[in-house]
Amino acid sequence: MAVTPTVAPGAPGIPARWTSSAKSGVGTALSPACPIWFTISHGILNEVYYPSLDGACTRDMGLVVTGPGGYFSEEKRDAEHSIDPFEDGVPAYRLVNTAADGTYRIQKRIITDPERPVLLQEISFTLLRGTVADYRVYALLAPHLVNAGMGNTAWIDNHDGKPVLFASGRGVCLALASSLPWGACSAGYVGASDGWQQLHYAGRLDPTCRRAENGNVALTGEIGFSAANPKALLALGFGTTPQEAAENASASLKRGFEPAAKSYVQKWRKWQAGLLPLDRRTAPELNTYRISTAVLATHRSSAKSGAAVASLSIPWGFSMGDDDLGGYHLVWPRDLVETAGGFLAAGDPAQAREILAYLRSIQQPDGHWPQNAWLDGSAYWPGIQMDECAFPLLLADALRRAGHLPRAKLLAFMPMIERAASYVVRNGPVTGEDRWEEDAGYSPFTLAVEIAALLAAADMFDVCGKAEPANYLRETADVWNDQIERWTYVTETSLCEEVGVKGYYVRIAPPDTAGAASPKDGYVPIKNRPLGDSDRPAEAIISPDALALVRFGLRAADDPRIVDTVKVIDARLRCDLPQGPVWYRYTGDGYGEHADGTPFDGTGQGRAWPLLTGERAHYELAAGRKDRAATLLLTFEGSAGPGGLLPEQVWDGPDMPERELWHGRPSGSAMPLVWAHSEHIKLLRSLSDGAVFDMPPQGVKRYIEDRTVAPRRIWRFNNKIRTMPAGKMLRVELLTRAVIHWSSDGWATAHDAETTENAFGIHLADLPVADVPPGNTIVFTFFWSDAGRWENVDFSIGIDKLD
Repeated sequence: MAVTPTVAPGAPGIPARWTSSAKSGVGTALSPACPIWFTISHGILNEVYYPSLDGACTRDMGLVVTGPGGYFSEEKRDAEHSIDPFEDGVPAYRLVNTAADGTYRIQKRIITDPERPVLLQEISFTLLRGTVADYRVYALLAPHLVNAGMGNTAWIDNHDGKPVLFASGRGVCLALASSLPWGACSAGYVGASDGWQQLHYAGRLDPTCRRAENGNVALTGEIGFSAANPKALLALGFGTTPQEAAENASASLKRGFEPAAKSYVQKWRKWQAGLLPLDRRTAPELNTYRISTAVLATHRSSAKSGAAVASLSIPWGFSMGDDDLGGYHLVWPRDLVETAGGFLAAGDPAQAREILAYLRSIQQPDGHWPQNAWLDGSAYWPGIQMDECAFPLLLADALRRAGHLPRAKLLAFMPMIERAASYVVRNGPVTGEDRWEEDAGYSPFTLAVEIAALLAAADMFDVCGKAEPANYLRETADVWNDQIERWTYVTETSLCEEVGVKGYYVRIAPPDTAGAASPKDGYVPIKNRPLGDSDRPAEAIISPDALALVRFGLRAADDPRIVDTVKVIDARLRCDLPQGPVWYRYTGDGYGEHADGTPFDGTGQGRAWPLLTGERAHYELAAGRKDRAATLLLTFEGSAGPGGLLPEQVWDGPDMPERELWHGRPSGSAMPLVWAHSEHIKLLRSLSDGAVFDMPPQGVKRYIEDRTVAPRRIWRFNNKIRTMPAGKMLRVELLTRAVIHWSSDGWATAHDAETTENAFGIHLADLPVADVPPGNTIVFTFFWSDAGRWENVDFSIGIDKLD
């Protein structure tokens, strides 16, 4: 009797979710003809990205095995998994999934076809007990086309006379074809009529379920394995139409796996051969350096030269739905500069230059960069982080100093550099958000990047014959550098007494609009904490971020203030794990799993970050303790997952196998974190060189060796200082022309100073107040020349004793 195809019941399916962020492999072909990126975990394919690496198009694709007596086994849950690359530095993978009950073994080889947008899986099925004819193997595919699990349509149809599994959504189509004939196939709604539900509860697929429209859908097909044919090639093709996707899949099947694999491997082998030989093995099968370089290269865009995302993962993705469109497959300018530093350290300056060019293309007209963005540069989150606005200046100067950006090429980047320097110098030193995307204020990390970037920009201005703006940038950097301790260093706290130190740098000091900017005043709102449990005194919050003052060349590693801060960091933030010490981001961090292991859901408990172990190793190297740095490298690498990928966080609690959390192993956060792999490469290079690879030299020369001190302080509306040391000049900076009407004796006498405009559009005047004795007050107001009116508000600055 004929079966009438119908739309599957249960529309639209359960709410869509993404999948585990604990990747064991990531890969792509080094070919613009194949704009596909893939991820692997738990022995199966996870997100596949097409046509750009900020567009996830699948949730996962795995196999289910059924057999006599209601046997049902899902390889991702019911098997033991192993993964190995084809060879060092080539992100093509061999997977072996062996059923925990000993019934079967599944072997896979996974690549993308360098000639077209197709992902290939060569799958071998071996029955370890029983008769092959009694078992069936099904492929389950969950389309999540273009970052959405809902609103997709799936169906079964023929192409060239053979069944093909199709899906479409948001202008993208996929087609799954097999070299062995498909047996029974179905399209259904997840959680209601999908193939998993049918096989689990009925032991067979419903042949009438041939279409599922506008929902959370899944495709299932029986692979025609037999004793004579234990191997199949599955081709997942993409295109803008079903026909195009099917034709791509069919073409790859006809070409076969071996020719595609040969081309795939050769392209990766050629790129890896051009890198510096910093190879390092932690085990016979893991070349950690080549894993890191491959991770960096895998996260590059093929369509947008120089673009790269932070991670091909969604932290705690199994608990996240369509409301988290971005995940980490977005561009963060900070992470992108760190990626460029990794390429530069590995000996690929061309990639670093491409990243700089891409950053130029997405810079905003006023000179800043978005907090994060899609590949086309459109902002995702609205915040502004001043370190992200300064980092590209450090990248440009690093390329220049290494000889990869000679004057002729530097000139092409000067408009970008001028806009960025202008933005930083006009809007710093306070940041709207720190590098952890959370709090506004005076951050030691952000201050270090800003100051180092102003000095680097000054050198580039000099190279281009622009001495006056270069001088102004250095003057401003000097003023900010002089006040780092005023803004972020505390003494005589209870924590000082407890640890036995004189003082320490805090994580961030609040941006007091009145200008106090004292870390002993005010509170810091700790994000990701339960309502009513967020604010903490600024002096009680510490972070390894203070080590940036050494990393960026502003303070010596043996500076007593740094040494004391390290003691406090270790007393409060060090986490000793089986692989060694790993550090937390800051006191009271809430970004991580809850205490019971449930995933981060807007609140949680911050876990230890391997990235910070890499940063600490760089500090130890700067302090002359190379052996200590080398030991921390082992800890850093020992925090990786089974495929050698470095996670964002590692679990610091007791083993919770039911939640896949093991002490010292990757947590449910992002993995891989490209930033961590970049830090790993830079650490390998630094240890090879015997010096911190990416430490800018300008601050070391100016502040550590020459001990340059600023002769002035700066007052501006976005940084209204309340006091200043005796013996300093006062520079008043405004954004429009004015006459500064001022007095140092309570208006008994008054003076006028007219502002002049500099190259950055800042109107400034230096007031000669160096002779004003301590205890007096400078009072001033403004006559706005263009508007022809007075400010009608007096501002005051008290004169302290000399710093």
